[in-house]
Amino acid sequence: MKWLRRLFWLLGICAALAIIGWAFRAPLLVGLAKAWIVDDPLTRADVIVVLGGGPETRPFEAARLYGQALAPKILIMKPAAVPTTAMGVRESEADIARQVLVKKGVAESDIGLTEDAVSNTYEESIAVRNWASTNRVKTIFIATDIFHSRRVRWVFRKQFKGTGVEVFVRAVPVREYKTEDWWRHEQGIVAFQNEVLKYIYYRFKYLIEMEKLKAEKLKS
Repeated sequence: MKWLRRLFWLLGICAALAIIGWAFRAPLLVGLAKAWIVDDPLTRADVIVVLGGGPETRPFEAARLYGQALAPKILIMKPAAVPTTAMGVRESEADIARQVLVKKGVAESDIGLTEDAVSNTYEESIAVRNWASTNRVKTIFIATDIFHSRRVRWVFRKQFKGTGVEVFVRAVPVREYKTEDWWRHEQGIVAFQNEVLKYIYYRFKYLIEMEKLKAEKLKS
C-alpha cells in the first residue's frame, strides 16, 4: 500500500535525522549556546552594575573589571526585604556582594547601592535607571551569567532607550558548567531553558509595560 510505504519512508527519514542530530549534538548545542549568549566588547564605563543573584560570579567579575580601571564605581542592588534577612538570620545579597568587592580591593567609597528595592531583573533595570538619572551616568557595564546576558541586555537597553545612556553587558562564566558542555549538567540545562522562557515572557509582558510608561510620560 502506498500510504504504508510513505509512512516507512517518513519514519526512516526521522530516524536518520535523529541519528545525525545525536552524532553532531555537541557542535550543535555549543553553537546554540554561543548564538544565545551576548558579550559586548570591554569598554570604559561610568559604573559597573552587579545584579542580584550570582554571588559566586557577578561581584568577582565586577571587582576584576574595576581593577582594570574600566569604571570608577560599582553599583549593587538593594534587595527586597525577606523575613530571614529582616530577622538577621542571614545576610542580604547586597551585604555579601559588598564584602566580596571590598575583599577584592574595591574601595568602600566606590560602591553604590540603588535606592529602590528590587526582586527581579525588570525592577533592577528601573532601579538602575533611577540611580543613573541622578548620578550623571552615560555608560553602564553589567556583568552577569552567560545565559542571563541576552535578557539583561534587552530589558536594560529598552529601559534606557532615549535617555542617552549606553548599556553594555559582560557574559560571565559560571562554575557549574561551560558553554562547551552546558547540556551535560543539570544546572546548565535548567539555566538555559529558564532563560529562554523568561526572555519570551519579558518580551511580551514588560515591553507592553515600558511602552505604556513612555506614553504616559509623553502625555504629562
